[in-house]
Amino acid sequence: MKHIYETPRLYARELTAADLPALSAILQDAETMAAYEHAFDDAETLAWLDKQLARYAADGFGLWAVVLKSTGEMLGQCGLTRQDADGKPVVEIGYLFNRAFWHNGYAIEAAVGSRRYAFETLGAREVYSIIRDTNFASMNVAIRCGMTVRGRFTKHYYGVDMPHYIFSVSNKE
Repeated sequence: MKHIYETPRLYARELTAADLPALSAILQDAETMAAYEHAFDDAETLAWLDKQLARYAADGFGLWAVVLKSTGEMLGQCGLTRQDADGKPVVEIGYLFNRAFWHNGYAIEAAVGSRRYAFETLGAREVYSIIRDTNFASMNVAIRCGMTVRGRFTKHYYGVDMPHYIFSVSNKE
């Protein structure tokens, strides 16, 4: 497995098919997936994993497995993806963690690691997080990662109009 970066408590690595059970525990939890308006079913979860593997091949990055160093357990996923921010192509830091590991600072630690990787390894000038306007926990992670709100737009997903904030931080900030 390819390791991407390490933080004091975590490391990020590429997802593999062996991660499907841990990924299912995240994506199939209705509370965790509230910003997506639904918990994923088995087919959607497998498609999500396949999309990350395709991103690794096409872009050299994607959402990575976040693993707790002390136990080797996959806590969630965090990484970089190419996204559309109201018509502008951007590199986004995204994160989703198993609810059992919320409120421990893992998402912030992983997001900072992903930001560092984007700036130092990929040479990105700016990174973004596109966050639904009701997802206060994710907004707090973005803010603690040094991001500020740069805009707002509405996505239409799963039959719902979802207002989103565009957060970003440049490599100069």
